[in-house]
Amino acid sequence: MRPGWTVLGMSTALCAVSLAHAAVPDGMGAKSAQGDVALTIYNDMALVEDVRRIDLPKGVSRQEFPDVSAQIRPETVTISAPGAAVVEQNFDYDLLTPEALLDKSVGQDVSVVRLGADGKEVATTAHVLANNQGAVVQVGNRIEILSEMPGRVVYSGLPAGLRARPTLSVTLDSASGGARAVGLRYLSRGFGWKADYVALFDEGAGKLDVQGWVTLNNTTGTGFPDARVMLVAGQPGNDSDDGNGRFARPRPIGNRMGTGGDDGRETLGDFHVYPLAGRTTVANAQTKQVSFLNASGVPARKVYQYRNDWQHSTEEGESVDTVLAFTSAKDGGLGDALPAGTMRVYMRDARGNPQFVGESPLPHTPMGSDLALKTGTAFDVKVQPTVEKRERITGTEWERTGQWRITRNNEAPVTTTIDEHPTYWRTQMAWKVTNARAVPVEVDVVQDGLDNGWHDTRVSAESQPGRQLSLDSRVWRVKVPPRGAVTLTATIDTRY
Repeated sequence: MRPGWTVLGMSTALCAVSLAHAAVPDGMGAKSAQGDVALTIYNDMALVEDVRRIDLPKGVSRQEFPDVSAQIRPETVTISAPGAAVVEQNFDYDLLTPEALLDKSVGQDVSVVRLGADGKEVATTAHVLANNQGAVVQVGNRIEILSEMPGRVVYSGLPAGLRARPTLSVTLDSASGGARAVGLRYLSRGFGWKADYVALFDEGAGKLDVQGWVTLNNTTGTGFPDARVMLVAGQPGNDSDDGNGRFARPRPIGNRMGTGGDDGRETLGDFHVYPLAGRTTVANAQTKQVSFLNASGVPARKVYQYRNDWQHSTEEGESVDTVLAFTSAKDGGLGDALPAGTMRVYMRDARGNPQFVGESPLPHTPMGSDLALKTGTAFDVKVQPTVEKRERITGTEWERTGQWRITRNNEAPVTTTIDEHPTYWRTQMAWKVTNARAVPVEVDVVQDGLDNGWHDTRVSAESQPGRQLSLDSRVWRVKVPPRGAVTLTATIDTRY
């Protein structure tokens, strides 16, 4: 790539807001209690593996694991403690917040500290009556709204049950005392990652430079410092996801899933795995980007496509789609399997500066695939579809009758002749392709909606040979001279 063509990863961390009061609980602001952490991050969740060194006493003891994910799925927790059995486990998710402090103080006394007339602090005892959309307190014989009282609230201690950090409490029964490695494994929501691709296209040279970035985020409420991270491309099935990645609109023609193999890419079941090199900190409320693909000089070409719905006719031309075509093959392509994401395409202007020209979603793509991604529309290349004529036609005599063997109520089959007069439709279509550019262009004109379930649609005449993409679609490649126009015609016979 030319100097200056780089994309910088962004890492933004949100500041934590702390609340000061008279008694500071143990562990507030302390370093993470996590041990050796590994994260396997999927599209919308992660598997967290945390190995901690713990000194267990002999017999039954309660052990606390602070700094687990605040979005832990408790039903997925497994504990591995050599020589010890798990008796009970609890996830304490009632975290220390101003609202939680007030909730726990209902029915208790708190101190409201404010400045007196002499500028000195004066403490007033307030009895908390309720905390429903605001705290209601009793001060002497008066009922007041706490938010309307100047000053700050001071608590004599931390109410039972509140935690400064998400904590998993586990009761273990150990056969012997001593230090050992205890493994904690669980699934957590609040993780996610996606791929983003930045492509620089040189139309004249027919070359494409591509950078691939993994963007991962953590909204679990817990940070994971110095973790080993592995990203999994794909979505494990569950009863709420279909994982099919369907596109709402038809994709451009030219997409073909490859069979090039993974060429050494690690897999996990049917998913591709992308381990991040070294260790990294996945902070809470952070978006992190890591490079995973850098390909230069990949052969690519721009093509124009127009897809027309059945019987769609317009009074003026419609812009064609601009499509970027290339391959993910090892030889002559990107050379890797591509996780789903968005590809953003740039081209250099007359001054040599990269300018954004479009973007397109990219599905999970195996190596060796042919890719055709829509990046925009061309305002100077248009197609005007017209239904020139539509008439009924009848079938021949052999199509008029049919024989069917019918069995009723387990009786012997009876041959029945059905006399019918099928009606067919003949549609004459024209597509006027115009090119206002100073260079010739080729446009792939695609007619969709041919099948409609009958499987016997016929193209009985066409002004130039076409190619059947499927039962439902046919394509014609139309060559249009500079600042010229070409009209494509076809006669299509259908049952509807």
